[in-house]
Amino acid sequence: MKANVINPVTQVEDGLLYDANHDAEIILKRKKAKEACFNFNSLNPAKETEKRQILTELLGSHGKSLTIESPFHCDYGSNIYLGENFYANHNLVILDGAEVIIGDNVFIAPNVGIYTAGHPLDPKRRAEGLEFVLPIKIGNNVWIGGGVTITPGVTIGDNTVIGAGSMVNRDIPSDVIAVGNPCKVIRTRSEEDSQREDFHRR
Repeated sequence: MKANVINPVTQVEDGLLYDANHDAEIILKRKKAKEACFNFNSLNPAKETEKRQILTELLGSHGKSLTIESPFHCDYGSNIYLGENFYANHNLVILDGAEVIIGDNVFIAPNVGIYTAGHPLDPKRRAEGLEFVLPIKIGNNVWIGGGVTITPGVTIGDNTVIGAGSMVNRDIPSDVIAVGNPCKVIRTRSEEDSQREDFHRR
């Protein structure tokens, strides 16, 4: 992950507290993203060209092959960078106060949350609307199962599978299958996996 990054959305270093709820410029950026998401989610699924145009204007970048099923929600959009052949099923939520960088050939199942934002443990500062953000990075050829939550600062390596319902609150290496709350590696991916037909078994 990058160190000492001045976040283009918050204008502060990632990991430091900032005012997310009373800063007029930040609120305006969030409002524009919410309007774009509303327009995207309201379009008929057959309006593929229009939906793609909204995503192109909303996201930081994306590859040529891009599918995001409605509904989709994000905070800013401009901090989301998607690789080639990206697919996300219904109800993807990305809170992108910090960068969310996703590699090529990533598949995301329904009801997944990717959250870069967190709040102070101290209730007084939390009530003041302060928060922090930490970037999230997901490598190439990753499959994220349904109902997964990914928390601030996490990196997931290449070729990894995250089992459904997992709470990912720590880095997960490449070439593994990981699942649970908290998410833990249960085994490494093997060549035998390419020959298997009983994909429902871990």
